[in-house]
Amino acid sequence: MISLAGRDTLHAWGKFIFTGVGLGLLIGVTLTMAGVYRGMVDDGKVLLDASGADLWVVQKDTLGPYAESSSLPDDLWRGIRGMPGVAQAANVTYLTMQVGQGQRDVRAMVVGITAGGPGDPGWPPQLVAGRQITRGHYEAVADLASGFRLGDELKIRRNHYRVVGLTRRMVSSGGDPMVFIPLKDAQEAQFLKDNDAILMQRRRTEANPAFNRPGVPGLLEAVIATQTSNSSVNAVLVRAQPGFAPAQVAEPIRRWKRLTVYDRPQMEGIVLGKLIATSAKQIGMFLVILALVSAAIVAFIIYTLTMDKIREIAVLKLIGTRNRTIAGMILQQALVLGLIGFVVGKISATFAAPIFPKYVLLVPEDSIAGFFALMAICVLASGVAIRMALKVDPAEAIG
Repeated sequence: MISLAGRDTLHAWGKFIFTGVGLGLLIGVTLTMAGVYRGMVDDGKVLLDASGADLWVVQKDTLGPYAESSSLPDDLWRGIRGMPGVAQAANVTYLTMQVGQGQRDVRAMVVGITAGGPGDPGWPPQLVAGRQITRGHYEAVADLASGFRLGDELKIRRNHYRVVGLTRRMVSSGGDPMVFIPLKDAQEAQFLKDNDAILMQRRRTEANPAFNRPGVPGLLEAVIATQTSNSSVNAVLVRAQPGFAPAQVAEPIRRWKRLTVYDRPQMEGIVLGKLIATSAKQIGMFLVILALVSAAIVAFIIYTLTMDKIREIAVLKLIGTRNRTIAGMILQQALVLGLIGFVVGKISATFAAPIFPKYVLLVPEDSIAGFFALMAICVLASGVAIRMALKVDPAEAIG
């Protein structure tokens, strides 16, 4: 039985191999699409892991800082730091924008971090090259996915920054690489207006008699100073002390500071359930459609290969070959074809994943499930083909 299947395969080995390769490319696309879906989910989790926070304190009644705009005073962290169970509290800003570098620009999430060091909330937990930010202005740490290198000069709004460190897998929920800069610089980039807008606002303020009073010296200067400076952040990242549950720490902050506080499960629900939900569902639906199409094509290929050699099967029946032997030959060829397709698909997906602009996460569970699903489809398709082949009258098939 094995010899019969092998001889038949060797008789048209070229067609068999090329069919397996074509099938493998289709399977590779399906595995890659599954990796794209898992990569989107993993990007959302990486964003939360990178913050190093147990709690996110944001503007009241908002879903910030990732899903909605959130604005808090930058001195609020001191009061939060003194709350029971709070080990660390740090301001942070997030702004997705185009970061320029020479003649090109890269879409990135610019993260403003407070003075501190590795391990503090908001800071990149590890570097693959260079050093962390040590100065209060004009230094940056970038993710490798941005394409930036050590020593590159970046332009963020109207200021220039030197890349002093590189990190890995620090991305936004949309897969955009992160660029970390000092908080004061990030506040200026996010909230400060351009020079022309500042000049026009200053003129309007000077023309307003409520601010430009002759008998109140210094009032106009104070008002202009508040308009041209910023003291807002998007969130306060909080780390709880050992022995304190995040929910236990969050409740006093909500009650006494009148702010919205999210713990890790709640923030994960916002990022995965609201921020990337539509895109993930779209990719998931496309994956289901692609899997169904792949299954139909696999079944059609096996059926067509069997029907192409119906005359040979008829001859085998005429010389007394048992139906079980013919069925075994068809089943073995279908399984071998599926095995070749899976190997080619797995290899093609593995090599194609790094080429994609966004992260593609290939997990063994998907490969194992895909392999058994493919084998099941091959068995079912070969069963249908066997029934059709054995029903054929040998005399009519030979003609």
